[in-house]
Amino acid sequence: MDPNSSGRGVRQFKTYLLHRLEKDEKETHRKLASTDAREIQRFYEQYCKKYLEGFQDRKPDEMGQYYQTASVLYDVLKTVSPPSGPDAKFDEYAEGVEKKKASFSHYNILPLNITSGPTQPVMEIPEIKAAVELLRWTQNLPMPRPDPTSVPQEIEGPVVNDLLDWLWQTFGFQKGNVENQKEHLILLLANMDMRGIDSARQGERQIHMIHRNTIDRLMKKVFQNYISWCRYLHLESNIKIPRDESTQQPELLYIGLYLLIWGEASNVRFMPECLCYIFHHMARDLYDIISDRREGFFEPPFQREGSDDAFLQLVIQPIYNVIYNEAVMGKHGTVSHSKWRNYDDLNEFFWSKKCFKQLGWPMNQASDFFTSPTKTNN
Repeated sequence: MDPNSSGRGVRQFKTYLLHRLEKDEKETHRKLASTDAREIQRFYEQYCKKYLEGFQDRKPDEMGQYYQTASVLYDVLKTVSPPSGPDAKFDEYAEGVEKKKASFSHYNILPLNITSGPTQPVMEIPEIKAAVELLRWTQNLPMPRPDPTSVPQEIEGPVVNDLLDWLWQTFGFQKGNVENQKEHLILLLANMDMRGIDSARQGERQIHMIHRNTIDRLMKKVFQNYISWCRYLHLESNIKIPRDESTQQPELLYIGLYLLIWGEASNVRFMPECLCYIFHHMARDLYDIISDRREGFFEPPFQREGSDDAFLQLVIQPIYNVIYNEAVMGKHGTVSHSKWRNYDDLNEFFWSKKCFKQLGWPMNQASDFFTSPTKTNN
């Protein structure tokens, strides 16, 4: 813009613009609340009414973004509010927003956590519905006692919606891993069951239940290597079913446990017999829990001072650190193999019963297996 206002109409335009800005500033000032906290409160309330209420036909991903924004706005509101905090009505409203936000979380294929809005077509497939209901059968299971350092005092017990949630609370897996493997298991059950229905029985799909032989076939496929490992070491399998069990709930728990171990194993997946060793001991812990039919709570075998990744920290990370240190020692494979251990060398440790004596369970961090390699210049 002309700094000297020498152009035709420039001074007139500048004068008009200045008056307009002054007028807008006065009007805006009248609309603003007296404090930052009150202004944020008003904006938060208006935002929630505009974007979160009365729009059931919006897409889940769109609503998820709105709920996420509302959650951030409430965090800002708490920050700028006086020590006494925001008004009680905003606390109650924010609590409802947080509960509903979980229903619009991101998902891969199956929108398992979405409880509002139109039902996605994939969730209407009979085999999918049957697999979901099967995993939600948690009756007769004792509940893991919540860790008081990670669970609010007002919550009486852990939230367990299905069998994988139960395994999550029991063994300390990461929540993201649980959600992924939950979807994985549902799709495995649905796909295997769907392939087992011949054309003459297609009419039965509308009233559908997962067939027992579907779970049996999945068990055989998932645990093929574990059973071979047990036979090689002359071990009794720890996949045991309580005698009075009339459902296939234990089988699903064992499958879910193995998938969760695999999902969190990272590089340890390249050591399949190591995974067998881990599963062997955790399956024993699982059987001890489900075979005890006393009502009430039990102490989870994996808890780490409120951490939500106890399994990762206590089991996977120590083994991963060994792999990492050995890889550093190997200098990208340029050092003689006699000076360091690769994946195969580490995995061979679990080909002998000596691993049970030397490593134990919980794993002995002082074992030779965890000994750091000696640095070499070769």
